[in-house]
Amino acid sequence: MKILQLCKKFPYPLKDGESIAVTHLSRALNELGCEMTLLVMNTSKHYFDTTQLPSSFNHYKAIHSIDIDNHLKIKDAFLNLFSNDSYHVTRFISKEYNDKLIQLLQNNNYDVIQLETIYLSPYVDTIRKYSNAVISMRAHNVEHEIWERVTKNTAFLPKKWYLNHLTKKLRTYELEQLNKFDLFIPITQKDLSTFRSFGLNKKAVVTPIGLDSRDYHPNDRSYKRDLSLSFIGSLDWMPNIEGLKWFLEHIWGEISKVYPDLKLHIAGRNTPNWLMKLQRKNVIVHGEVNSAQKFINRHSVMIVPLHAGSGMRAKILEGMALGKVIITTSLGLEGIDANHRKEVLVADTAQEFIDSIGYCYKSNGSLIKMGKKALSLARKKYDNLASARELLGMYESFFIKEMEETHS
Repeated sequence: MKILQLCKKFPYPLKDGESIAVTHLSRALNELGCEMTLLVMNTSKHYFDTTQLPSSFNHYKAIHSIDIDNHLKIKDAFLNLFSNDSYHVTRFISKEYNDKLIQLLQNNNYDVIQLETIYLSPYVDTIRKYSNAVISMRAHNVEHEIWERVTKNTAFLPKKWYLNHLTKKLRTYELEQLNKFDLFIPITQKDLSTFRSFGLNKKAVVTPIGLDSRDYHPNDRSYKRDLSLSFIGSLDWMPNIEGLKWFLEHIWGEISKVYPDLKLHIAGRNTPNWLMKLQRKNVIVHGEVNSAQKFINRHSVMIVPLHAGSGMRAKILEGMALGKVIITTSLGLEGIDANHRKEVLVADTAQEFIDSIGYCYKSNGSLIKMGKKALSLARKKYDNLASARELLGMYESFFIKEMEETHS
């Protein structure tokens, strides 16, 4: 099966959830016999020098990368206030990308064209015009829900008004696109139920983020050292920043009084200047690290204080695959079938976070058992080949039906 995958950012290095989700699924599909081709926007925000790709990133037959300037532009953002278009989406509309897509469709006979996120939806008309391929859309999140939660958590009124305005237009756009695809691929069952409630009536298959356990090498030595906390995530993604600010403002001060020697280590891509300059006792900001896996392995406990977002948090799965104890919110755990005080710790309020960190101190000698349970769950339920196999079966059903209709 020949699959063309469209992405709005280069899926490497594997330092954010979208890159992890895209890479692990495409690699698994390739292992199952699919010929994978990538057409990707190499954006100014997440630019990657493609000459630096490692030899192990070899599951694509071909990679076509188009440079895109998607910086926020004040003039464009202002003019968009008087338009019905979603500014979230228009930043990813590119003539150069569309021209390259046409060229690929004219020169190749793809079976499936898989769009990664709703932001690639503007190219559906082009695909329909130049190809008879099955079009699928992989919804990494319910996009407008993320922005609704971010807006709700924004205190500055002018910013709150502006975000609310943009979010309403994004919601309208997202709902209008739902039935334009042949197959809808949400990350979680909850997201699928949400999309169904919004009017989705096309075929759908839940395809959770899967990991390749061969890529993850747990290190138990952190459990033999003094307790330390880690936070890692893309720090240009609003929900991560909002969650981290909440933790620093409402939790860290109280924790430091009770556990004055406890350290919090923060790492992430595109760390903002205010965070790099942060001077808080026992808070160490590393910026972008070369290896997320090595960073996570140094600390026994990972915090994920999310209060906005949907889909699945790949970093939680990675922490589990490395045998770490995760403290996260109910929202952060969406799509991950883990249980409080069995494989993870769930904390939704500041006091619950404080209590959970206290629990880690009291259970420091046995935390490794929780980490091992998390590791076992990640390997059993979130294997990338299992997810890819189910999706491939759904793709094949389209062609079986086509053959039956041809012979009837």
